[in-house]
Amino acid sequence: MLARVRSAAVFGIDAYLVDVETDIANGIPTFATVGLPQGAVKEGRERVYAALANTGFTFPLKRITVNLAPADIRKDGSAFDLPIAVGILAATEQISPERLGRVAVLGELGLEGAIRPVRGALPVALATRAAGLEALVLPRENLPEAGVVSGVRVLGAGNLAELADFLDGKAELTEASVDLTALFAERTRDDVDFAEVKGQAHAKRALEVAAAGGHNILMIGPPGSGKTMLARRIPTILPKMSLEEALETTKIHSVAGVLPLGESLVARRPFRAPHHTISDAGLIGGGSYPRPGEVSLAHSGVLFLDELPEFRKNVLEVLRQPMEDGVVTIARAVMSLTYPARFMLAAAMNPCPCGYFGDTQHNCVCGPLGVERYLARVSGPLLDRIDLHLEVPAVKYRALADQGGGEPSEAVRERVDRARAVQRERFTTRPGVYAVTDRDHTPRALGAGVSPHSQDRAHHRRSRGSGLARIAARERGDPVPQPRPPGIGVRE
Repeated sequence: MLARVRSAAVFGIDAYLVDVETDIANGIPTFATVGLPQGAVKEGRERVYAALANTGFTFPLKRITVNLAPADIRKDGSAFDLPIAVGILAATEQISPERLGRVAVLGELGLEGAIRPVRGALPVALATRAAGLEALVLPRENLPEAGVVSGVRVLGAGNLAELADFLDGKAELTEASVDLTALFAERTRDDVDFAEVKGQAHAKRALEVAAAGGHNILMIGPPGSGKTMLARRIPTILPKMSLEEALETTKIHSVAGVLPLGESLVARRPFRAPHHTISDAGLIGGGSYPRPGEVSLAHSGVLFLDELPEFRKNVLEVLRQPMEDGVVTIARAVMSLTYPARFMLAAAMNPCPCGYFGDTQHNCVCGPLGVERYLARVSGPLLDRIDLHLEVPAVKYRALADQGGGEPSEAVRERVDRARAVQRERFTTRPGVYAVTDRDHTPRALGAGVSPHSQDRAHHRRSRGSGLARIAARERGDPVPQPRPPGIGVRE
């Protein structure tokens, strides 16, 4: 007796279909799983046995062989519990196999037969649609996530008995229904706003220019000057996410297991602020089966490194390549995975160990040598990749006591959107000039035939910065900075 159930597995941030083939033959009772199963997949046989027994089905005391095809790719996770159980039921003719060829099944089983949520529901739904299958059956808790995919029926089951009735044609399962327009309108509301920041007008202006050009920024100032408060509001002035960006970002969060249950899309730009004790694997990603790190979780958003010199040197140095390429590749002996990592880096640091070097209200006790050693913790190559270095002095009491609110984030975001639109229109026909697209926050050559490495990084940074400064000035009605001499920056 042989049965085949369609399922799927996650590889990186994408998914691929897996055929779960179940063969039941006479012989000494055994349960063998082949096809490169790893820990949780091997343990699944105990969960399947208990779930079938506690749901009222009969577990066959025969020789059971389960093959996960393609057999040359490593399978990990508990999501194969449900397709293995369905395969056993179909092979023993306890359920009808008629619908199995048109439906993909995925889920973890509890001992009582309940179906529990799994990671990677969104990429699995996309793979199911690409394969032309009719429906995808998932745990009910994963319906909001997978339901954003159109073109395939996404069904939710709460337990094994419900799924068996559906496959027998006795009942229907709950189908996902997600209104993307309403979802974006609800999820894009920000919890913080630039209007809450008192003073620091020059810092707000610098962050606006950074957001318009996708520039990395470093803020240097004494404790309590508002560096962290400013950084947490950067996502509120970045352009709103498109559906394509939201889907890609949600896939990363889903695979990493950080997408909250019931969340459909990551519709707000991510803001990740890891502690300075993080390891290089935690920042870039890693593990025996590589998982996304903080640079990938910040994809399409902001990665904020507070107390920059306190990070270990080897942790900071691994940022160089993702900041340049927008992707991070994690190689292991058995596989190599590439995760997106297009983010805007915002960093903050004190000017010295005591934090008060150059402050007019406090005396620095570090001495010149202490200040120099402290600043030397951040390497030159990393600083070269940070476009804007900004001094953020302490705010005077008069500014803090001012009851008037500052400019709201929405007004700043509108100028950022206009600046990007003007930039794309103006520079499209200018070879050798870089612009930021809606697709990412990294510079992209708009001129035909231009190599991104044709000239040094500092030149392109000046080109983007000077052009955007003039665009932002025109949009704000401020005096327009004069262009640099020919050969430096963007010529007018």
